[in-house]
Amino acid sequence: MSRIPTPASIEAAPEKSQPLLEAVQKQLGVVPNMFRAISNSPAALEGYLGLNGALAKGALEAPTRERIALAIAEFNACDYCLSAHTYLGKNLSKLSDAEIAANRDGGSTDAKADAAVRFAVKVAETRGHPSEADLQAVKQAGYTDAQVMEIVLHVALNTLTNYVNETIKTEIDFPVVTARAQQEAA
Repeated sequence: MSRIPTPASIEAAPEKSQPLLEAVQKQLGVVPNMFRAISNSPAALEGYLGLNGALAKGALEAPTRERIALAIAEFNACDYCLSAHTYLGKNLSKLSDAEIAANRDGGSTDAKADAAVRFAVKVAETRGHPSEADLQAVKQAGYTDAQVMEIVLHVALNTLTNYVNETIKTEIDFPVVTARAQQEAA
């Protein structure tokens, strides 16, 4: 059970959040619990949706964005985000089970995407202090400066949602996937 009330519907959310949640419903067909939980603060919801929407228009392909989301969710042991991005990765980005497993391990079965995912994990592991060698490796794999910047922002965006969901214990509304760190602790 969530440690902060999750509005049960769009209509139950704060008035200023309602149009934002309606846009989410129009885009996704549903309003996942995370969005409704964040809607407790219209400013937080607007900020999250703004960054997410801007990055969706960036130079990184959707499958690579999902790969990064999976790697960071595993790194941060966020079951909600692992569950959501496993579902999205399989159903929208058409990632294979082997690819999702590789992403959760901090890599990829695709050579170019592997460099992006490894760099993303380095950014997370070093809390924003990757080495020059880490930066050069992702650039040598063919990523532009703009794409490198987007990788860093995807790490930040996914860390943000991981922290939100773990802090408030958002009820998972996707097929449940458990972080390995959680599995080992059990």
